[in-house]
Amino acid sequence: MKTQFLCILLLALVPATSAQAPEVKFIADTLVVQADGTYEADPDLATMTFNIFAQEKEMKQAYGAANQSIERIVTLAAANGLSKGDVSTGVLTVAPIYTGDRKKRAKSYYVQGRIVLKIRDFSRIGPILDGTVDDGIADFRSLTYSLSDEEAAKKQAVAEAMRRAIGRAKIALEQKGQTLGGLRYMSLDVKQLFGIVQIQARDVSELVEVTGGGGGFFSKSKVAPPPPPPPPPPQPEKITVSASVQCAFQIQ
Repeated sequence: MKTQFLCILLLALVPATSAQAPEVKFIADTLVVQADGTYEADPDLATMTFNIFAQEKEMKQAYGAANQSIERIVTLAAANGLSKGDVSTGVLTVAPIYTGDRKKRAKSYYVQGRIVLKIRDFSRIGPILDGTVDDGIADFRSLTYSLSDEEAAKKQAVAEAMRRAIGRAKIALEQKGQTLGGLRYMSLDVKQLFGIVQIQARDVSELVEVTGGGGGFFSKSKVAPPPPPPPPPPQPEKITVSASVQCAFQIQ
């Protein structure tokens, strides 16, 4: 954002009674400055998300297969140095698959869930991806790079924006032999950009075909194709946090 300097009169409105117009007071000798600040850092945290799915004739078998897939990923994560706090597993959900009349016994059962891994050693991303290929019922869904301490990065960006605002305000006033006074007003906006690589996982429609006229939850099953091998993990880019400030300083 281009820095602009503008000496203005700030208006302070004092509430009045409903029968009278509000009284207007003027505050003179005020300098308004806008400035931006940025902070760049290498990401130190990766978040990997996996979708878990299984489809079997018996609900117990489908649930057990999905649960075993989660346990294998948890074991794989532990073998690559992840702690229990870095592994988050969701709830497994079960959906019956019918053919025609829903009053009849379900033809099969579909179970799905999700597991999320927090990884601080990026060299472990590749081995974890490779280790899930043989699972057969776990799909890699997304990989997100971020900062473990985002608040510290935001503070750095805000500090840079304020330094620029104060420095530019001082230079502007020095040209007229004036000095910078106290801060009367400030607005702040902080934004963060971070890299994300999204790979869509298969959904229920790829395992079962839904038709509209059978009256059942699902009416026709379809064999799921084998999952493709995961792509190589992308290289993380620097994360940029930006802050914009607008300050109103007193002119002395």
